[in-house]
Amino acid sequence: MKKFLMIAVPGVLLLFLLDWLYFGVGVLYLPHHGQPEYFAKAEGESLYLDQGSGYAGFELKGVNLGLGKPGHYATELSITKEEYLRWFGQIQDLGANVIRTYTLAGPDFYQAFYEFNRDNPDPLYLLHGVWVDDYLINSSYSALDEEFYKPFFRSCKKTVDAIHGRFKEWAGDSAFPRFYRWDISPWVCGYILGVEWEGTLVTYTDKSFPQREQLDGDYFYTENAGNFEIFLASAGEETAAYETEKYGAQRMIAFSNWPTTDPLDYPQTLAEYFLKSARIDVEHIRCKETFGPGQFASYHVYPYYPDYYRFLPVHEENTYLQYLRDINAHHTMPVVISEFGVPSSRGMAAYEAGLGRNQGNLSETQQGEALVSMYRDIREAGSAGGIVFTWQDEWFKRTWNTMTSVDLTATPYWSDYQTNEQYFGLLSFDPGEAESVCYPDGDKSEWTEEDLVCQQDGVRLSMKYDERYIYLLAEQEGFNALTGKLYIPIDTTPKSGSARAGNLGIKMERAADFVVELDGPGNSRLWVQEYYDGIEALFYDKITPWDLFSQVFPQPDTDAFVKIRLLLQRDLYFQRDSLEDQNILDDRPIPYAEYDQRDPMHYSRMENYETGKLTYGSANPSAPDFNSLADFCGGDGFVELRLPWQLLNFADPSRMNIHDDYYEHYGVEYLRIDELYAGAGDGTKRIDMKPFSLKPLGRRPAYHERLKESYYLLQSLWT
Repeated sequence: MKKFLMIAVPGVLLLFLLDWLYFGVGVLYLPHHGQPEYFAKAEGESLYLDQGSGYAGFELKGVNLGLGKPGHYATELSITKEEYLRWFGQIQDLGANVIRTYTLAGPDFYQAFYEFNRDNPDPLYLLHGVWVDDYLINSSYSALDEEFYKPFFRSCKKTVDAIHGRFKEWAGDSAFPRFYRWDISPWVCGYILGVEWEGTLVTYTDKSFPQREQLDGDYFYTENAGNFEIFLASAGEETAAYETEKYGAQRMIAFSNWPTTDPLDYPQTLAEYFLKSARIDVEHIRCKETFGPGQFASYHVYPYYPDYYRFLPVHEENTYLQYLRDINAHHTMPVVISEFGVPSSRGMAAYEAGLGRNQGNLSETQQGEALVSMYRDIREAGSAGGIVFTWQDEWFKRTWNTMTSVDLTATPYWSDYQTNEQYFGLLSFDPGEAESVCYPDGDKSEWTEEDLVCQQDGVRLSMKYDERYIYLLAEQEGFNALTGKLYIPIDTTPKSGSARAGNLGIKMERAADFVVELDGPGNSRLWVQEYYDGIEALFYDKITPWDLFSQVFPQPDTDAFVKIRLLLQRDLYFQRDSLEDQNILDDRPIPYAEYDQRDPMHYSRMENYETGKLTYGSANPSAPDFNSLADFCGGDGFVELRLPWQLLNFADPSRMNIHDDYYEHYGVEYLRIDELYAGAGDGTKRIDMKPFSLKPLGRRPAYHERLKESYYLLQSLWT
């Protein structure tokens, strides 16, 4: 035993020593001397790449790659090596030459990237980001506080070690570390340091502390820089020094920026309205000759927000191109638009006034057309390239105008078609292991008698559901969805509802919360009982001059049904000369009963649009006339319909939680249900309603991958 211990103990100590030497940081390496190596550089207004035969111009065509997939948050790092390898092949087939990651991914990413590129004569390259913790961004810290900059600098060094395959990280409460053992540095062309910086953080750092001395490092220096720019330059210096001294290598460096903190000048009124107080100008940050790869300017630029130029006295119709031109004209270094894109979601949060490249409510075809036109704008403006946001849809994401309506602790477990942030991807995760349970397309072959809910006076209603929709099939002999009219009342909550829809002129056997009105392609919509209308209960003060809870709000049994709307990121005040011109400063509030009789947009403070309006078309991805926004489609004597969960006030279908009484709880609380009631009729008689059982979807969603039409449209440009 003693002999065994004499051999084993030194052996274990040797393993710890080797681990310490190999994965160690700081002083645990031998400094390199001589000329550092690099294969990509920024020079003039262009990027260059050395692929073995000397430097050549490099048009950057990239795709941002997130960390999420259905059933998991991004922080779980759940994407497998096999998934990454499949995606890398599809990304290269797209015509992209660069992938961008925002932060340290799981080891599977680095292993897959190494294996994909190892024997590939046409490899993919990587721009690696360094993230900043959201808590730090939204805290009261200055970027010059040690609590802020030290973790960021450590993240920069961890990223350098990870791409060289010499990093080990303990993962949360796990007893085992994550090992990053794959050297992918031959294909990493640069770093993008930072995030979309909050203007308040930048201003606080610049204005609340004495001006710091300009940086004069071994690789970076500053001229006329503000405090925040000095912080960024220091991050670049730390990264460059660490990689140069430890690995004898250097890579291009950029600092993340976006319009909120851009360096352009705006009229005072516009700047005050948009709270445009912060400026980051990377022209104040310079590289020394000791840093060969150089730097480029990195911007996230979308056509719809914040569209400052639309409010300027003189602007082009394409304000996106106008802005890109000015950004490029400002810089003496290459400009990369490291995020651009639009979502193929049903819900929308902002729109582009000129060309309609909106933040949502775009089909997959419209998404692709927008991406093509935006990339052409990027190149026409003189940028060195662009990186599409993003590769895959991300179910866990949230959006400001829908996040109050859903349970944010359960977003990865279902697909919320109303939340635009979830649908920026070129790759869709559709419900169902191989295909969805239903596609409204004029073919009802997927429906069976087991799906039948009720029948009355020759009208039959069937229902089913999955992780994205509740599907309905209404059948009536001779019915034509283009010219016929049907009503489908739906009762979800026992707290409210009405057995009569006064403005629709129909009656039901029980109180309904929603009514689907099918009235042809241009006039079909989902109505909600006024008491259960979320936008009025939650955002009344945003769409009118008053707080609803100080007014006479509707009764739980009101027979008024209203259109379903979503807020948009646009305040109408700024478009008028004065508040008086809007006629909202009356001597008295508008009585609630009179509100719908007047033009609500005339009184709006924030714009909104009707999201309950239903679109006719084929929702089958294999159909030649596929429209991803299609809500209903007819066949001979029937009509198929799909309704997104959130449109019916479901906060979490994984547990079948819906919105409780807004006025009882002064906001959104959850009520669990195990059934809803629905019926169908033409409105000439009282519509009977029968129960439809609901089982929670659970936390293991079924899904399959599908390349969107936008993928193929962009591919046609890039290849």
